[in-house]
Amino acid sequence: MNVLCIGDIVGKPGRDALAGLLPDLKKRYSVDFTVVNAENAAHGAGLTTKIAKDFFNLGCDVLTLGDHVWDQKDLEEYLNENHSVIRPANFPQGAPGVGWCIKETAAGIKVGVVNLLGRVFMRHFVECPFKALETIVREIAKETPNIIVDFHAEATSEKVALGHFMNGKVSAIVGTHTHIQTADEKVLSDGTAYITDLGMSGPYDSVIGQDKDIIIERFVTALPKRFFVAKDETKLHGVIIEVDEATGKSKKIQRVQENFVVD
Repeated sequence: MNVLCIGDIVGKPGRDALAGLLPDLKKRYSVDFTVVNAENAAHGAGLTTKIAKDFFNLGCDVLTLGDHVWDQKDLEEYLNENHSVIRPANFPQGAPGVGWCIKETAAGIKVGVVNLLGRVFMRHFVECPFKALETIVREIAKETPNIIVDFHAEATSEKVALGHFMNGKVSAIVGTHTHIQTADEKVLSDGTAYITDLGMSGPYDSVIGQDKDIIIERFVTALPKRFFVAKDETKLHGVIIEVDEATGKSKKIQRVQENFVVD
């Protein structure tokens, strides 16, 4: 089974890249299941119901979120209606929506997907992602060994630690949030595919997706500035993971870096 994981979609450039590139990627890599981090899809901050529906129409199977999950208020009701959009599972009990789901591929293979939020250098007060994931994996494993985890976190150490902590217990742990793709993709000793960050899908002539001049001015002046999503040099970043669906063990992980050019 081939699983495509795509990093943070940033604004309209990222949405356009996904729409333009996903069909070819799915065909080229014989993709069976697609997980997309959509937490920056709406103007760089959050996800709207309309955009979520558009992404599902494109062929995405599960959408994950992160620290911007509550930025677009109309999403809260949709999170309760459609459990293929998942928010971080380690938010306190009572938060809208769910933090994990189990979906089937076209061939009927069950895949569990979990979304988690890191605690190091992050603004939300959430429960321990390590303990939360242990509990969730025990539930998912009753139905399938195929488990993909999107760990939305700032600190590389926290991501690496979770990878080793869950080695052999999940199929893959992919990091998101920093918008910079890392070059440390590997299959760990007990069959868990790992990468510290998928990178972003959006404008790269920018500072992590935002207009670079505004960000530079903020650093230089130390004054608050309103951010705007940049427009140029759009790319899509992610990974392809080959998983043995019978065991849930990963065989291979490969980075994806695709340029998107508007005709």
